[in-house]
Amino acid sequence: MGTVFPSDSCKDSQLKALNPQSWLQVERGKLSKLSSYSSSSSIESLLKIPEPLVLPFFKPVDYVEVLSQIHEELESCSLQERSSLYLSQFQVFRGLGEVKLMRRSLRLAWQNASGVHEKLVFGAWLKYEKQGKELTADLLASCGKCAQEFGSIDIGSQLHVTGNLGSINTSINVNPVLDNVYFRIGNEKIGCDRQKIAGLSAPFHVMLNGPFSESLCEEIDFSQNNISPSGFRSVREFTITGSLENVPPEVLLEILIFGNKFCCEKLKDTCDRKLASLVWSREDAVELMEYALQQKSPVLAASCLQIFLHELPDCLSDDRVVEIFSHANKEDRTVMAGPTSFSLYCLLSEAAMNQDPRSNTTVCFLEQLLESAETSRQKLLAFHQLGCVRLLRKEYDEAEHLFEAAFNAGHIYSVCGLARLGNIKGQKLWAYDKLSSVISSFTPLGWMHLERSLYCDGNKKWEDLEKTTELDPTLTYPYMYRAASLMRKQNVEAALEEISRVLGFKLALECLELRFCFYLALEDYQAAICDVQAILTLSPDYRMFEGRVAASQLRILVLEHVERWTTADCWLQLYNRWSCVDDIGSLSVIYQMLESDAAKGLLYFRQSLLLLRLNCPEAAMRSLQLARQHASTEHERLVYEGWILYDTGHSEEGLRKAEDSIKIKRSFEAFFLKAYALADSSLDPSCSSTVVSLLEDALKCPSDRLRKGQALNNLGSVYVDCNKLDLAEDCYNNALKVRHTRAHQGLARVYFLKNDKGAAYEEMTKLIEKAQNNASAYEKRSEYCDRDLAKADLEIVTRLDPLRVYPYRYRAAVLMDSRKEKEAIAELSRAIAFKADLHLLHLRAAFHEHVGNVAAALRDCRAALSVDPNHQEMLELHGRVNSHEP
Repeated sequence: MGTVFPSDSCKDSQLKALNPQSWLQVERGKLSKLSSYSSSSSIESLLKIPEPLVLPFFKPVDYVEVLSQIHEELESCSLQERSSLYLSQFQVFRGLGEVKLMRRSLRLAWQNASGVHEKLVFGAWLKYEKQGKELTADLLASCGKCAQEFGSIDIGSQLHVTGNLGSINTSINVNPVLDNVYFRIGNEKIGCDRQKIAGLSAPFHVMLNGPFSESLCEEIDFSQNNISPSGFRSVREFTITGSLENVPPEVLLEILIFGNKFCCEKLKDTCDRKLASLVWSREDAVELMEYALQQKSPVLAASCLQIFLHELPDCLSDDRVVEIFSHANKEDRTVMAGPTSFSLYCLLSEAAMNQDPRSNTTVCFLEQLLESAETSRQKLLAFHQLGCVRLLRKEYDEAEHLFEAAFNAGHIYSVCGLARLGNIKGQKLWAYDKLSSVISSFTPLGWMHLERSLYCDGNKKWEDLEKTTELDPTLTYPYMYRAASLMRKQNVEAALEEISRVLGFKLALECLELRFCFYLALEDYQAAICDVQAILTLSPDYRMFEGRVAASQLRILVLEHVERWTTADCWLQLYNRWSCVDDIGSLSVIYQMLESDAAKGLLYFRQSLLLLRLNCPEAAMRSLQLARQHASTEHERLVYEGWILYDTGHSEEGLRKAEDSIKIKRSFEAFFLKAYALADSSLDPSCSSTVVSLLEDALKCPSDRLRKGQALNNLGSVYVDCNKLDLAEDCYNNALKVRHTRAHQGLARVYFLKNDKGAAYEEMTKLIEKAQNNASAYEKRSEYCDRDLAKADLEIVTRLDPLRVYPYRYRAAVLMDSRKEKEAIAELSRAIAFKADLHLLHLRAAFHEHVGNVAAALRDCRAALSVDPNHQEMLELHGRVNSHEP
């Protein structure tokens, strides 16, 4: 979804390709002392950190305020305005990187479409977003559930053309004697009823009944009007029957042009719809769109548009299609897309940027986007996106003009583009001062300090980067820069700690690549192979060293320097890493096992579970699909299909697949899936006994310790929910016996419920000591200790994983209890600045209401309802606050 703009060096044809084989040969055995190579160009190239990109997104300084405004507009707008407002909401979430919220906004835009053009565009956009998920649709179809959610629309039945399509009043008849008239076309004469032809349009009525010579003629020469005898006979038939049945397409085109020329609106509309029904392929659409635009035929144009949009992005490789979209003028856009031209070109620009942001096609579409923009929000987005593309293309003057226009329109983030251009022109001090002015004029954000850090050195640079991480810990550049700097200073441990810090909560490919380079430079090839295999799991086609070398090629080279593991070694390594909650290490081991192990289905399945735990849902789904593809039996395949359906929100269908699998063979995974899906989908407390029974059945089936540990852990959770604490304790202890380390958390919960808070604390301490990724363990342990210890644990959580919202809420609540309202609100604002979280916004709204700041409370309520429009507590708070507004 997100467009990734490559750095200039990625596509620079003058770059000499890096030869990793020669690099490894030259450097092998010489890297144990980094100081010997501090001046080495090879080492320096490994530690080069590219500048962060100027992202082509809408990034308002106060996204909460913008979301609130959009929600307020949605509360009072007309039905026709709703879809465009949801598109604006989508753009805000896109700038925040909130993929799920983006897609929900798109779906709302589609659901609230007031016309066929909006249905077309947003339906196609959702279909474009679902690329690679066709398997889910097929599986749903196999379950008897309609999956063609974004299928073709019958344009003719849904698009109603405004205007007068009725018959012309023919009450005036200058010469009633001449009831018939003959139209001569070439050598043929076609006899017609004068009044029926006159009823086609006002021009014909005046011609045949008015003060013109034709009204007195029995024969009229129509040879010069570009219609064939067969075409005119079809027109005559239309005046009698009102239809155009069995008329060939080429004749329909003649009639369309004829009807348009003589303002025969009903004839033209009928012809328009008839031609629209004949559009079945891209070839049809390319050929007929030209006529549709020339003759202003909206139904035909929309039908052609539908074909193009349903073939995104493939149709953008067709120059004829690109030509149509690129050269459409305002009138053409209105015919083709009605009132939704801006939305159409938003979609087309998105697809084009994803293919190649530097292409002429991208530029043309963004220029059309700018021409289509009507509101200030639309214009500043179009200015900024086109500026980003011009910057990539090194068209600096044009880029500067566009960034200035976006900045002046209120898009402060566009200052990044202006600063980059200033620096390119040798105005580094100007760029620094420009960012300083922005920082002093607005509430400082992480990206502001990050951008300013690019135009200073030494302590100033470090201070800005530290401030960046304080304000927005999700930005990866500061961690990478600090880590590389520490590595150059031979502070190896600190460098690795810094880059691992961000990888603890954000599995960013560029950070994995940098750590791989560190390990390569240190000759720690075993650690290096771990990171490159994790990279390849996430992105099989990933290229390293600024896009010059395939990661898969580097892996092959590094493998020469590590000891090969047997299958038994791999399983032992997987158990060790799984039990110490080393998810990246586990991913790497599974990647290696997939090269040799025959049971690939099960391994891909395990891979998907790890990727979900690491918050990589798209990569997880890809692994799950590979698991299905490599399933060795029918019952195994059904289980993976069940998980695919479950993970895409179709619990009932997933449950059905599990039952189908059990009918073939009773297996651990089938029972486990059924228990999992049932526990999640059923609100009936009585289903707990069924879930227990299913998990017990699963544990009776053959499986390995990794999965049995998970089943025991889940069974313990069910027992806790049923208040069967002794049984739960047994389950957790048995899970720990097979090294399912996460069972410590369940056991701690049991002790806490048995009023042994000390034992619960100690149990979580054991988990913290064992787990490499232990932010969640610190968070959970904070529930089992006094306030001071809890605050200390939660500070650690925020340092390990700043995306976890509970610590901010806890600290804010403590401050509020101490009557430190301003500090409590500031604590929540600290996290809200970089994370659009419903619970944070909800709590801040409640705090604002408590201190009597109704406007701020209402703003937070509206923003929170943009995140989740159906949250009941939020709706109640919004209603209460709204009633207090003057």
